Amino acid sequence: MNITRMREQWVTARIQQKEDSKYVPWKSLKDIILAYPDVKKRVDVFALSIYGLVIFPKALGHIDEAVTELFNRLDKRVTPVPTILAKTFRSLNACRRAGEGRFVGCAQLLLAWFHSHFWRVD
Repeated sequence: MNITRMREQWVTARIQQKEDSKYVPWKSLKDIILAYPDVKKRVDVFALSIYGLVIFPKALGHIDEAVTELFNRLDKRVTPVPTILAKTFRSLNACRRAGEGRFVGCAQLLLAWFHSHFWRVD
């Protein structure tokens, strides 16, 4: 797992395993945001936290490994749209199969993206 150019030792010391996924606790990232000397890295970690806690929440108070990978791709100027759509459809399919459950993701963000790409009026 790579978290915004943090040292591998720092990341491996804070990774937690829950069920079948790896997570980093929000508290570890919050400590970086509040005290790390490099401002760019603090801003990157803050943005990663927003992605993990608000846009793609999976476990309360934890940032999923898949979110960190998506965030690292954004830094390399790779479009995140296919990844976001795949994650969205996977979550919707899991809700449908279970017959109940909730959609894990930011529905408002998805709706804004659909409107901007499919409801264009010329």
